[in-house]
Amino acid sequence: MDVLLTNDDGIRATGLRALYAALREAGHTVHVVAPMRQQSGVGHSLTVFEPLRAVRVEEGDFSGLGVYGTPTDCVKLALACLLPVRPQLVISGINAGANVGPDILYSGTVGAATEAAHEDLPSLAVSHDDHAPQLDLLPQARHAVALAARIDWGRLAPRRVINLNYPAGELACAKGLRIAPQTSAVWKNAYAERRDPRNAPYWWLEGEIPPETINAGSDKDLLNRGYITLTPLRFEFTDHAGMAALEDMPLTEGVPR
Repeated sequence: MDVLLTNDDGIRATGLRALYAALREAGHTVHVVAPMRQQSGVGHSLTVFEPLRAVRVEEGDFSGLGVYGTPTDCVKLALACLLPVRPQLVISGINAGANVGPDILYSGTVGAATEAAHEDLPSLAVSHDDHAPQLDLLPQARHAVALAARIDWGRLAPRRVINLNYPAGELACAKGLRIAPQTSAVWKNAYAERRDPRNAPYWWLEGEIPPETINAGSDKDLLNRGYITLTPLRFEFTDHAGMAALEDMPLTEGVPR
């Protein structure tokens, strides 16, 4: 199978290298097109006012293309210009840190997978709930590759992303895999204010998702409890109940027909 592999942590990230090794070990042809620099938190953003450049990265038995752009840039450029064939599967990850609940809107990992889904390609986003993993992630990578092969992608509706999250720690310690909905809880933002050497203020984003707001049985809840979580995502945002409510309001009064 021809697989496009990308991420948002950069082409030298541990998680991407683990997936690369696992995919090749499983006999797949892997095409890596990933950001040259760290791109966490860029969501589904694009580069529109600068040109994109790609460079070949060859390190040991690893080979890929590094793009000076966002994860979404990587997928779009790969599909339009860089790949010799259309891939049969796109995998984004393994991200350093979970992507559950509201994280999916901020995540470059999910953004890249979403772009592939928009192109009607089977699309898997993979994350590990550890922002500074010291572990060898090859066991999680092998599990993700085997899981992707077991999914009957034809039974899913078009333009879906499968969002896979591993709990922190060794894979052997995970309690099992659960299919779960996205939590409705959101981040409570906080910024740590500091001063530079010239006494000008600057801020570091902090914050948390308050534990008491996390829905029981949701992706965030189960991941916190040590389960591997699997969530199908769609990106049709229309609020049909909201449309019905708006239609009952006198919004067109005074507006020319």
